[in-house]
Amino acid sequence: MPPTPAGQLAVPNLHRAARIEDAVHQLVERRLRRTGWRINIVAYTGYGAPGWVRVMCRVLLGRPDTRQRGRLDKVRGWRSFTTLPAKHVTVTIEAGGVRHETQADRSGFVDTLVEADLPPGWGSVQLSVPDAEPVDAPVRILDPEVRFGILSDIDDTVMVTALPRPLLAAWNTFVLDEHARNAVPGMAVLYERLVTAHPGAPVFYLSTGAWNVAPTLTRFLSRHLYPAGPLLLTDWGPTADRWFRSGMEHKRSTLARLAREFPEVRWLLVGDDGQHDQEIYREFAAAHPENVAGVAIRRLSPTQSVLAGTLPAPAGRPSSGPVGQKWLSAPDGAGLWQLLRDAGLV
Repeated sequence: MPPTPAGQLAVPNLHRAARIEDAVHQLVERRLRRTGWRINIVAYTGYGAPGWVRVMCRVLLGRPDTRQRGRLDKVRGWRSFTTLPAKHVTVTIEAGGVRHETQADRSGFVDTLVEADLPPGWGSVQLSVPDAEPVDAPVRILDPEVRFGILSDIDDTVMVTALPRPLLAAWNTFVLDEHARNAVPGMAVLYERLVTAHPGAPVFYLSTGAWNVAPTLTRFLSRHLYPAGPLLLTDWGPTADRWFRSGMEHKRSTLARLAREFPEVRWLLVGDDGQHDQEIYREFAAAHPENVAGVAIRRLSPTQSVLAGTLPAPAGRPSSGPVGQKWLSAPDGAGLWQLLRDAGLV
């Protein structure tokens, strides 16, 4: 392959689906811009440590909002996916008094590390693009003294979704009013008790869900009184080399990244037995035993297991994982809290 001329970016060999998607987006974007649609930023919660911060957002095209701003009574899931990315837009990040510039990718996403000297706790960085109002993105900065954190799955762990079943997943994701979604009993109380028992402990929410639903998930977590924390989701649609992204690989790579970024933190990994959480957590615990405080698995009911496409799991008590970590299982947050206390993890 000949070298890329100076000042030009190398164009990867995109998958056919990605090329088709880009062509459709380009056609629609030209039409929408002529009707007055403008660029706006959707900010996601970032995280970091003193000296650096991971900033995440998405740049989209949207219609000028001439209506009175207010909360919608009904928010259907499909609305989250009727978005159009603003590709390769330059985004300015102001963090800790220092300005940085980066570029959104072909899906309008920005996911970058920037140098910033922010104090531990909750803070914010400012994001801006040309011809749009700047927005503030919340960031959680971990104290270097923190040694315990919570990393939680979302689907069927904090929110009942029956995700693996395709038709139910489509109904829950695209059709169901977001206010009709059910929380898993006791999990919000469990997390609140854990962060109270471990002052400064962060809560990260890891899911194979698309970034399109991040605002909906954030509202759900807030409405049901879950501790605030960064969402670690994945993109929607074709990638540069395949039709769809691998949800399992997303979880594996995210866990490995957190182990590199916070080598002193030991995570309580919380998931359910309806998908691949147990397999992924077992692999991570074997590879990074020093980063795992324990594994807490929410056990689905027989009905939920069938809807999720799995067999009901037998009732269990605290046991040791394959590499010595505490492996706990209960049907709800109250049961997990009791097991965590008996196991000495709180």
